[in-house]
Amino acid sequence: MTTQVCRVSHLSISFGRQEVLKGIDLTINKGEIFGFLGPSGAGKTTLVKAIAGLQPINNGEVEVLARKMPTLSLSEKIGYMAQLDALYQDLTAQENLQFFSSLYKLNKNDRKKRIGEVMELVNLSEHIHKPVQQFSGGMKRRLSLAISLLHNPEILILDEPTVGIDPLLRKSIWQELKALSQAGTTVLVTTHVMDEAQRCDRLAMIREGNLLAVGSTEELQRVTGTTSMEDAFLSLGGATV
Repeated sequence: MTTQVCRVSHLSISFGRQEVLKGIDLTINKGEIFGFLGPSGAGKTTLVKAIAGLQPINNGEVEVLARKMPTLSLSEKIGYMAQLDALYQDLTAQENLQFFSSLYKLNKNDRKKRIGEVMELVNLSEHIHKPVQQFSGGMKRRLSLAISLLHNPEILILDEPTVGIDPLLRKSIWQELKALSQAGTTVLVTTHVMDEAQRCDRLAMIREGNLLAVGSTEELQRVTGTTSMEDAFLSLGGATV
């Protein structure tokens, strides 16, 4: 039986006179990798921030784990990785991880174990004592991903997680995301990269704040009579991504 963990109903969000999201309706199920595909400025980041409880809502509502967002008590059940890295540049990677693990209220035994696990996952173990200001952009993305995973969240929300990461590591990160989803974690990913979109169980195609379609890669290609995700996106009214 499918368990629904997120429901977005008639969601509209405006910044001043600019309507960024326009009447979005969708549901997300437990344990799936759900992708948000669209060009820059489509509204993907605003949508996932609303789901994470970080974005005020003008109209409509978002429910996560049967609770209306924003709900502060759900923060411990959600891992969020933003497009911009929220790291303390003067601290080492380990100090950043210790700080965020204390926010997540991990006990000392779990803290040390989880820090080691997530740093190994993102292939940064040998850099754990290095100040973040000495990290490359790709290393900072990897550390941000490690922080979002620290507390084993039920829902993991990743906004363009693999930007600036080399192809080999990107592949290993997606393998880990797949393993997490198979273990029951719900993974939400924004992307404008077609091969990443094809790794998702289902996709929401978004353009100019409008939800064009929701479905698996196969469903979207079948509905549009196309053989690639790029052609399916264009067929549904999109533009080059």
